[in-house]
Amino acid sequence: MNSIKILFVIDKAKSNKLGLAPLRCRITYLGERRPFATGLFINPHNWNAKKQKVFPENTEHNQINTQLSLIKQDLNQAFLYLQVQDRSFDVDDVYRQYKGESIKEDKTILELFNLHIHKQEKLIGISTSAVSVAKFYQTKAHVKSFIKHKYNRGDFMLKDMTMAFITEFEYYLKAEKKFKQNTIHKTLQRFKQIVKQAVGLDFLEKDPFLLHKNKKPTKQVIFLSTEELAALEQYKFASVRLQQVADMFIFCCYTGLPYKEMSMLTQSNIIVGFDGHMWLNLVRHKTDKPYSVPLLSKALEIVDKYSEDYDVLPVISNQRFNSYLKEIADIVGIQKNLTHHIARKTFASTILLYNDVPMEMVSELLGHSEISITQNHYAKVIQKKVSEEMMKLDKKLS
Repeated sequence: MNSIKILFVIDKAKSNKLGLAPLRCRITYLGERRPFATGLFINPHNWNAKKQKVFPENTEHNQINTQLSLIKQDLNQAFLYLQVQDRSFDVDDVYRQYKGESIKEDKTILELFNLHIHKQEKLIGISTSAVSVAKFYQTKAHVKSFIKHKYNRGDFMLKDMTMAFITEFEYYLKAEKKFKQNTIHKTLQRFKQIVKQAVGLDFLEKDPFLLHKNKKPTKQVIFLSTEELAALEQYKFASVRLQQVADMFIFCCYTGLPYKEMSMLTQSNIIVGFDGHMWLNLVRHKTDKPYSVPLLSKALEIVDKYSEDYDVLPVISNQRFNSYLKEIADIVGIQKNLTHHIARKTFASTILLYNDVPMEMVSELLGHSEISITQNHYAKVIQKKVSEEMMKLDKKLS
């Protein structure tokens, strides 16, 4: 259960002519702070920060310590009161309740980010990952810097946000941050999630994103052709490390495994399937969902090659892996920016779609949550396949 942290701090910089410094209270909740003045002044030399008390004991100091204790007690009561209410609240609401003020219903953009992130953090390992939550922290930082840049404010009221705010934010990401379209698209996508939540919680009457078009970048799917893959398979590298990286890349071309799953493979992930053939059986790191794929013979050959020296495959960092791939591409003569992700694209395109494996099955083998994701990525690959088949047909008919 979340709790508030209450800390009394002395502000030596604002000591008065008598040498007495103001004592401030700082409450922290959901990672956000709310400092306020207690109205108490003490000699800095008499403050014990660790024990949160004034010393030595005397009538004046005892009165101050009693007042600090009462402030802390009242803050905890305000917090407990808000906890039993059926509504979200933040650190400012705790302070308002403590002061006996009405709790504001209007939220700011950054407050809603904090509420969303707090909820998502509790779902890490259940329905989301730490990486996904970290991306919301990034989006929050971008929105915060935009508000400061555009309005010279620390925050912005949700009720005042219009579509103009969104279009200006999009322009800011492009012109000031110099982000690429894909990063802009993802940032706006996450921001839209936050705003939709605000509408759902009745903090906003209407969705300012309603008429906004979040331009999705058209990405060209880059993969190895049959000839390029064959050239890579046939090449024998003098360097042991280059050969290992090439083999692991080829393994992923025949399994579609992302880097994380490839690097964490163990013998327990290789099982005999219902059909009597060897299967890869694991849980996707990104989606936390089961992932199963039959091991094609060329993938099995690579597993067998390393079975005596490794649990499954050699271990190497993603950064070094991709660095070696660039060297491999130069040696083999592949005119593409070779990265581990291209192996996954090659599996979908050259291995599956080019060999007439149905799109539904490709989507299943790639572990996509929806077939539309696969269709959007590989539509042009299918067009090329259709073109090739039609040319073959044309030759037969002519």
